Amino acid sequence: MLAKYFNLSERRTSFKTEVVAGVTTFLTMAYIIFVNPNILSETGMDKNALIAVTCIVSAFATIAVGIFANAPVAMAPGMGLNAFFAYTLVIGSGGKVNWQTALGVVFLAGLFFLVLTLVGLRKKIVEAIPKSLIAAIAVGIGLFITFIGLQNMGI
Repeated sequence: MLAKYFNLSERRTSFKTEVVAGVTTFLTMAYIIFVNPNILSETGMDKNALIAVTCIVSAFATIAVGIFANAPVAMAPGMGLNAFFAYTLVIGSGGKVNWQTALGVVFLAGLFFLVLTLVGLRKKIVEAIPKSLIAAIAVGIGLFITFIGLQNMGI
């Protein structure tokens, strides 16, 4: 039943191969279970609750992508986005914005991007961004995360 639903034979794979790939992907991404709560707890959120929520949301999102998109893609919080949320929106505001308000802003931004996607404008905006700028943004996010990691280690 699973093999038929996920078209395993058409994709030249097997249930065993997919399980090994899933375990490998999980082990590669498992650091997020601990890093995400460490970053977000600096805003005042409960660290234990963040660990549970990170696991639960990642599991549900990954299962949803597997079932609805029929794609073997793992979903988890983005380290660049959570660092931006914690260190720029909340901590960077100097106490002017608490984490609850910042989450409200993130929710509204999500609705805004959903509308942009539904009307087809998001795709046009993304296509208008030069590839070099996209690469530079990715490098900048990586350097930002590295900087935060080094700061957390006291370096």
